[in-house]
Amino acid sequence: MSKKNPVWLEKILPGFTLARVGLIILGSAIVSFGLYNIHQQSGITEGGVLGTVLLLHHWLNWPASVITPILDISCYLLALKVLGLDFIKWSVASTLCVSGFFRLWETWPPMLPDLSGHPLPAAVLGALFVGVGVGLIVRQGGSSGGDDALALSISKAVKCRVSYAYLFTDLTVLTLSLTYIPFRRIAYSLITVTLSSWIIDFFQKGKEKH
Repeated sequence: MSKKNPVWLEKILPGFTLARVGLIILGSAIVSFGLYNIHQQSGITEGGVLGTVLLLHHWLNWPASVITPILDISCYLLALKVLGLDFIKWSVASTLCVSGFFRLWETWPPMLPDLSGHPLPAAVLGALFVGVGVGLIVRQGGSSGGDDALALSISKAVKCRVSYAYLFTDLTVLTLSLTYIPFRRIAYSLITVTLSSWIIDFFQKGKEKH
């Protein structure tokens, strides 16, 4: 017979288990490692919230420090209505984990070779880190940021696969980004978001089977 969690812990993080927390921590470490060591170094852009931040900053000169929390909060408010409060609680915990690991990686120089001159390997390898990292977090009922919350909300609201929801948001932002980013660079970003979406979807379908 399994030991029940204390009432106060269930109120903060419903369904808390060490395994669940451990997988979220692992996923946070993986996705942040990939974004810092591959995406930032190679200049591969993203769709979703990050791509929208870059787009608005370029054309309207709005500071990223202001745009990012506004977009993330908006996505979480939508997720609260569609996915519920428990999802938001776990998402806040996992987002803090991602931020913490980002801060950790930034204390060291990049640990992987600079792939800026090899955009295709950078796009594929970056997608693997993002897909596996976010996939682990999503499978545990959380999200690594506003992008995941928005995609999961769309997926549930319109009853489509989560990979399609990710692709819809990413393709919309990447298409708009063509107004200031060369097509070739966008093409490599498209490879990244497509592959990472499929990987995340694989993890999400594994969750639904259990």
